[in-house]
Amino acid sequence: MGQIQADPATLALSALGWILSDSERASRMLALTGLTPDILRHDISQKSTQAAILSFLEAHEPDLVAAADHMNVKPEALVRARMELEA
Repeated sequence: MGQIQADPATLALSALGWILSDSERASRMLALTGLTPDILRHDISQKSTQAAILSFLEAHEPDLVAAADHMNVKPEALVRARMELEA
């Protein structure tokens, strides 16, 4: 698996795209994170919003692994990105 080197914000945005590609998964993210479409539209550049997106994936390992696979990164890269965004 060729690894891309991306900054945490880029990983979070890519993860959001993957999450939103499935309406059931997107609904679950909104329900569990408290994020709303308005927050995503207006605050997506905020580190806390980006961290919440990655935390959602981290809370459900099958999603974390599937998203990482889709993004061509290791799951650990997404966890590390979340930690950097929360620092």
